[in-house]
Amino acid sequence: MKKRIQNLVDLLNQYRKEYYTDDKPTVSDSEYDVLYRELVDLEKAHPEWILPNSPTQEVGGLILEGFEKYQHQVPLYSLQDAFSREELDDFDRRVKSEFPNASYMAELKIDGLSISLVYVDGVLQVGATRGDGSVGENITENVKRIKDIPHRLKEPLTITVRGEAYLPKQSFDKINEERRENGQTEFANPRNAAAGTLRQLNTAVVAKRQLATFLYQEVGATQMTTQNAVLDELARYDFSVNTKRITTSSMDEIWTFIQDIAEERDRLPYDIDGIVIKVNSLAMQEELGFTVKAPRWAIAYKFPAEEKAAEILSVDWTVGRTGVVTPTANLTPVQLAGTTVSRATLHNVDYIAEKDIRIGDTVIVYKAGDIIPAVLHVVESKRDQQVPMPIPTQCPSCGSELIHYEDEVALRCINPLCPSQIQERLTHFASRDAMNITGLGPSMVKKLFEANLVHDVADIYQLSVADLLTLDGVKEKSAEKLYQAIQVSKANSADKLLFGLGIRHVGAKVSRQLLEVFETIDALEQAPVDAIANIDGIGNVIANSLHSYFAKEEAQTLLAELRTVAVNFAYLGQKASADAQLSGLTIVLTGKLEHFTRNEAKEKLQALGAKVTGSVSKKTDLVIAGAEAGSKLDKAQSLGITIRDEEWLAGL
Repeated sequence: MKKRIQNLVDLLNQYRKEYYTDDKPTVSDSEYDVLYRELVDLEKAHPEWILPNSPTQEVGGLILEGFEKYQHQVPLYSLQDAFSREELDDFDRRVKSEFPNASYMAELKIDGLSISLVYVDGVLQVGATRGDGSVGENITENVKRIKDIPHRLKEPLTITVRGEAYLPKQSFDKINEERRENGQTEFANPRNAAAGTLRQLNTAVVAKRQLATFLYQEVGATQMTTQNAVLDELARYDFSVNTKRITTSSMDEIWTFIQDIAEERDRLPYDIDGIVIKVNSLAMQEELGFTVKAPRWAIAYKFPAEEKAAEILSVDWTVGRTGVVTPTANLTPVQLAGTTVSRATLHNVDYIAEKDIRIGDTVIVYKAGDIIPAVLHVVESKRDQQVPMPIPTQCPSCGSELIHYEDEVALRCINPLCPSQIQERLTHFASRDAMNITGLGPSMVKKLFEANLVHDVADIYQLSVADLLTLDGVKEKSAEKLYQAIQVSKANSADKLLFGLGIRHVGAKVSRQLLEVFETIDALEQAPVDAIANIDGIGNVIANSLHSYFAKEEAQTLLAELRTVAVNFAYLGQKASADAQLSGLTIVLTGKLEHFTRNEAKEKLQALGAKVTGSVSKKTDLVIAGAEAGSKLDKAQSLGITIRDEEWLAGL
């Protein structure tokens, strides 16, 4: 069971990276949701096994190369998903157990890219992507090229508004027609095209592609008292607001609205993948608050996946960074959600065996959210003499024997010199959450590897500008920029390096947590397994993985080479204080704060050792109450919990 949780965390994090960062998802929303819900159920049953890097503990998504970071003053949260009427009824019961008279606003869930717009004195100052929820990408110049975004408001307002940027279906068809004529790869769907457009460094391309927006949230103080009134207000400010919405206290009426929109979905001029239901009262939203990932006052109903039949023509086997060999089916093209699909993931050899999938089979493929699909099952009535699928015994990249461990579902190449693995490891090392070497993406890594210039991550730091200029298509300016980016990365905090090494089970959050305790990679390397395992949230699996890695001769050699080129091995981030006043305390924030944003207050408390949660319980040690604090304050008083005000917090 514990191993299954770890496998699900690794798999879901990979799928999240492909979806949010690469814009090249390899599984459908439907399949991701099934795995995510399995993980949620397992974590509920075994909360002691929840991993720090579990996708249930954080908002998906990452920062990309090419744009400056932008720190959101108020985080952007994900939404809890629902897939049935029963789950909507459960949500309704939870809300009405606290607010019996609650009403809801239901609106369309636009399938695009979340954006945040900051206006100062009525002038657009910043346009940013959602990123990881806390830090996004500054894409101001690109959002200024979206025609329905006002550059200046009618009133000199200082506000932040949020919504979705999307590509209308008509624009999508026109773009793909042009790409076909130019011999370019077509976009898979409007959502990916919108994401790719907003990440364009050429603003003229953005303007030409005719993106559009729907805004749905005003962040911070507002004179409005309901979500519906906020949308009316945004429309008065000349923002584009979707008018297809209803307000009601009846889940029956919301369910009818969902069915009506589902029938109309294909006729809409833009893509949607569900309906969002929000508590209409802003005061009630404030009291209901948030979980670590999502608001308690909203839920997103996801439409069922569309299914089509296709024939499996062949299977490609590819090797990843950790040596896992993944099968992908090549299909007869089928139309799903308005796009042509010709490839589908088969996951692993156990999945192939379980479903008895064979080349030549007719299979049912599905996708929700308009992304690359997966195989659901075989249509056995159409099977005609197909033989079981041949499973490779040798690595498709290096020819080494493949291993299928008993406790794993995947085939694995264990040759450390496998070319595909080396290139994947190099790409991972240079990625944003690791060493963040701008310009060292997959294509550049491939060029360097094929030119015999790099074989492991330490070789990156031996590169000269002259070396880079020997590569096809690399000019002096880009060579200089890449060389400088490599040099700058030497000074990164050591948790970035630890994550970049690609040690199994050691993600970005775990790396940071470990280095907060041990302070240097050298100290971590010398630490006993028990000392690592005893850190809250780490455990034996991570500790043993680290011990095994550091014991390897090739790892010792690599670390020595990195020290020689002066890569930093010390943690430079902020550490939680051991201040006795807050260390180990569970604290809840409620009400409106004047001196801090909610996120700033949370970060300061965590830096002082506190655990900040969203709801009051018997386990709560302290409640900090701002202006207009409501039911959380009442509950804290009834439980006899210590109450402090914002002035006390400021005094810390």
